[in-house]
Amino acid sequence: MKLKSTELSLNDAKDLFLNRQFFHTGLDAEPKKKVSAVIEQLGYIQIDTISIVERAHKHVLWSRLPAYRNEMLDELIDKDKKVFEFWDHAAAYMPMKHFRFTLPRKEMYAKKYKHWEKKNRKLLNLIIDRITSEGPLQSRDFEESKKRGQWWDWKPAKEGLEFLFHTGRLTAKARKGFQKVYDLPERTLPRNTKLTVPSDDELSEHLITKAISANGISSEREFTYLRHHNRSATKHTINRLLEEKKIVRIKIKEIENEEYYSTNKILQSISSYKTEPGVHILSPFDNIVIQRKRLLDLFGFEYFIECYIPAPKRKYGYFCLPVLFGNKFAGRIDAKADRRSGKFIIINEFWENGFRFDEEFAAKYEHKLKEIAEFSGCTEISR
Repeated sequence: MKLKSTELSLNDAKDLFLNRQFFHTGLDAEPKKKVSAVIEQLGYIQIDTISIVERAHKHVLWSRLPAYRNEMLDELIDKDKKVFEFWDHAAAYMPMKHFRFTLPRKEMYAKKYKHWEKKNRKLLNLIIDRITSEGPLQSRDFEESKKRGQWWDWKPAKEGLEFLFHTGRLTAKARKGFQKVYDLPERTLPRNTKLTVPSDDELSEHLITKAISANGISSEREFTYLRHHNRSATKHTINRLLEEKKIVRIKIKEIENEEYYSTNKILQSISSYKTEPGVHILSPFDNIVIQRKRLLDLFGFEYFIECYIPAPKRKYGYFCLPVLFGNKFAGRIDAKADRRSGKFIIINEFWENGFRFDEEFAAKYEHKLKEIAEFSGCTEISR
């Protein structure tokens, strides 16, 4: 393939994006190391409470690594200390090497809620004292107790724990029953963790390089999507990185009025990428669908998750899963894992206009349904 210096075809852009997202790229490593490599390149894996099919972080990792098992992530967080939980654009698991770049948000949070902290200082001190002396605790360990008195009512203690977590004075050592296990940073962070607060320019460069690493190409709005940043610093950093030739401008032929950025190293790898016509049934919180404008621009796929809107207003259903086939979106399915009965229930299926539902796709799709049913704890597919 001959590549112009600043221009990509839409097809090449899609293939590049999907390869950087590990949908067409194999990883030659031990399974747990693969999990670590995926989280490091993607920059984050979103956490969400909904488990209609399976928790978002499990689904995202499984989509890329069918050999994924929950204990792999648990060990990377607690034992290996290579992954931590905090806030990206939402609650997420992130590579430990990014820890320093969470500090500006923690400072911002502490400043925003400084009056709440002042009113609840006694409660916060008691929480810290108890975790210091007793070790890691969950919010349920602070449920109301006559012995401890009203300070240990669950609601104010829960608020206190989350305040301390979002300001960095506590960390999430693990999750049990999907509930955080809180501990002190000095007991959970690696000794060499950098704790200097990055400047606005440093944070901007981090957001830019992280987005390009994860997606292959990325626009300015995608760099900072739902993330705390200094807008002028971001623009200044983009110009500096262009001047230093650390990033390059990219134009996608078929997309007007949008400028993208990449690196020469990433662009040089395009010729080695091959689109495999595999089927992937994705989480609504998957990294490739979470930014809806990018999804529409690159794939022409208009997607919304409808579990947050009233039932009468839903078009496709409560929890529709996007279906990717090769480098195109075939459609979406509204599904539910009924683990009690062992049935993976297909409530409805919706296919994109013009999509060819041929024998090749049908066979791969049915096989993938069996795989996702098994992954979500079911043994039978029900339509």
